[in-house]
Amino acid sequence: MELITVKIEKPEALNFILGQSHFIKTVEDIHEALVTSVPGIKFGLAFCEASGMCLVRWSGTDPALIELAQKNAMAISAGHCFILFLGEGFYPVNVLNTLKGVPEVCSIFCATSNPTEVVLADTGESRGILGIIEGLKPKGIEGEADINWRKNFLRQIGYKQ
Repeated sequence: MELITVKIEKPEALNFILGQSHFIKTVEDIHEALVTSVPGIKFGLAFCEASGMCLVRWSGTDPALIELAQKNAMAISAGHCFILFLGEGFYPVNVLNTLKGVPEVCSIFCATSNPTEVVLADTGESRGILGIIEGLKPKGIEGEADINWRKNFLRQIGYKQ
């Protein structure tokens, strides 16, 4: 067995969600859940099938995001994982609970726009996700000015009143 990492390739500000599911109908069910819960959502989704034809199954509403999802899913190539790229203006916080409610979804590894590497175990025939490495290390503990910035930022982007 070999331990490897695969870097998620994406534009800097783009958000994505990496998760694990268990069935081929994952692609259709996630697609349906997203378009019915967030009108007009732009996304690309790819799912690594772990049996049968072992294909990367895909769906979405934006061709560029679909292609990005396909490319990253092939790079990861781990059984029954899915990667979902969200279009500009759509965020994980808008869809996480919806995704968690899809019957095939087993877990979510991460939901972020930060630089991310996927830690994988590769046995030669199969791969599995062991975890993720996301973002950067903390540089310190926030002070009063940082707390004020955080609170103002959340109000500025509309997540708090």
